[in-house]
Amino acid sequence: MIEATPVRRLAATLFADQRFRYLLVGGWNTVSSFLLFVALQLAFGDVIHYLVLLVVSMVVSVLQAFVLHRKFVFEATEGRWPGQLLRFSQVYAGAFAVNLALLPVLVEVVGLPVLVAQSLLFVATVTASFVGHRKWSFGR
Repeated sequence: MIEATPVRRLAATLFADQRFRYLLVGGWNTVSSFLLFVALQLAFGDVIHYLVLLVVSMVVSVLQAFVLHRKFVFEATEGRWPGQLLRFSQVYAGAFAVNLALLPVLVEVVGLPVLVAQSLLFVATVTASFVGHRKWSFGR
């Protein structure tokens, strides 16, 4: 029998952790969403308004995130996917609404610099979204 190398043991440990898989999928989704928007803007920006292209890229990105979270992160492929998708989208929308509401409070009332405020909100919304998806979107 071949003994696992330290790198393989580390990889196995990391991929066994749902939180790591969540961050990995989230990172991939962020990068691919941005790249899709860039590609759409370069290909169609002359004829289609950039906000329409943003909506298209966001819909594709949320659907991609749903599939990857459902299968790879939460392994919740036995539930009814339409309900899961609706709950998943609501968690996404809720996180965005909280971010949208609290960013000006932290900047204009508390006096934090915009990037510091957004960094704090980023950590909070990513954490809350993980819990929301685990407990509600995918019922685990």
